[in-house]
Amino acid sequence: MCADKTHDKRPNFLLSLLGNKCARCRRGSIYSGSNPYDLKNCLKMPEECPVCGQKVEVEVGFYYGTGYVSYALSIAICVASLIAWWLFVGFSIYDNRIFWWLGFNGLLLLVLQPLIMRLSRTVWMAFFVYYDENWRERPQVTGREHTTLKSA
Repeated sequence: MCADKTHDKRPNFLLSLLGNKCARCRRGSIYSGSNPYDLKNCLKMPEECPVCGQKVEVEVGFYYGTGYVSYALSIAICVASLIAWWLFVGFSIYDNRIFWWLGFNGLLLLVLQPLIMRLSRTVWMAFFVYYDENWRERPQVTGREHTTLKSA
């Protein structure tokens, strides 16, 4: 028939980000545990992706830049909660609804922090590791190995 069963469908980029999947194959989980609220183990990562073998920590200190992504995600959540509060509750200069929103927003960010930390690592990895349709045929090549292959 027309359908080629050997070629898998390309996984959705946004769904793989939200599911904390590997950036190279978009199938393997980059976290050891699935529960982000297990605070002792929420950021434990295997050495490499269980599906394609991509190194999860590409280089030493690779995830230091996730603070910028985490900050941007937190600001987006704050703006979204501000707009939702403004639409559903409203603001007034005659009462203290703005202080109630500040308390609600602080509590919301505190509750969502493990999810934000995990998502920021996944987004940061997706900045530097690109999806490879032929990840089964090609071995993972990064860093110094990649430059030696180009020059050869």
